[in-house]
Amino acid sequence: MAWIRRIGFFFALGFLILTFVNASWLADAPKGYVRLLASRGVIQQPATLPLKEGQCPAQAIEKPVHDFIENTLPALQQASGFGAGMVQVDVQMSQDGQLVLLRDKTLDCRTGGKGEVRAATLAQLKAIDAGYGYSADGGKTFPLRGKGIGYIPTIDETLTAMPTEPLLFNLTGQDPAVAEKLVEALAASGRAVEKIGDGFIADEAALAPIRARFPGAWAFSMAGARQCTSDYKLQGWLGMTPASCKNSTVLIPMNRQILFAGWPDRLQARMAAVGARVIMTGPDSGSGEPRGLDLPEQIREVPVSFVGYVLVDDIWVIGPARQAKADRRNGREIEETEALLVKRRENR
Repeated sequence: MAWIRRIGFFFALGFLILTFVNASWLADAPKGYVRLLASRGVIQQPATLPLKEGQCPAQAIEKPVHDFIENTLPALQQASGFGAGMVQVDVQMSQDGQLVLLRDKTLDCRTGGKGEVRAATLAQLKAIDAGYGYSADGGKTFPLRGKGIGYIPTIDETLTAMPTEPLLFNLTGQDPAVAEKLVEALAASGRAVEKIGDGFIADEAALAPIRARFPGAWAFSMAGARQCTSDYKLQGWLGMTPASCKNSTVLIPMNRQILFAGWPDRLQARMAAVGARVIMTGPDSGSGEPRGLDLPEQIREVPVSFVGYVLVDDIWVIGPARQAKADRRNGREIEETEALLVKRRENR
């Protein structure tokens, strides 16, 4: 039995060493403040998650409590007003080489258009109703129809409307030409990308021109972020920061915090040392796609000392929950939102 005791002793000793090596309280207090990263501005929320395969997200939304439409200028500006420290936008290129903000590669689901975005000219996109396809009852009624005509913005209009607010540009697809066009637009506008704190998400093939022009900017691929996250969950407990995390991004689901060594302060110090950013996301649902916060009580799960980004799906709810003075909603909107949140919790 002596050998069992010796093995138990060494396991206990190893556990104590790893615990000490990864003790968050031994790290220096991080400098800065938490920043809410609003996904596509103030947006319409899905009624149920996950969506069925092939289901159009716009025809499965909750009953709208506001008229904002994702990736439009009013939605982006309102998100900043609700306390977003950064807003994620989706960038695509039209047939005639103009950059516009749209999430889907095709127009059929959310808008009044048909076919691929890249097959439409800017003039055609400007004539489309961005709110045409949204429905809370499976396509029986369309409460936003007619409220988004001409609302699809160009990148130039976006930069003019958001001159100093940090933006996270999400480039859909692998086309380096889109990245090159975006770099040209940013340079032409005189935007101080690195000073403002803009970021870029793209496939690795499309990141090259961005990194060449803005070497100090936050630029990463989702594949790279997932690799960094996966590697750190294993190597972090050994006091190591994986090579895959250098200048990348780590994703921390709020219901998986315990899995990450040194969370929050020591992890943040390790990532800062290799130029990596930290994004805290909503609960991991197993879908593979990071979700943002959409319930007010979730903001309490963010550690007080966390100074990275918090991904937010519903800034309409999370902004006021974090900071009451950011609440721009009127009495009716607040009452309807509270009723909506009851149903949202029931569906989880």
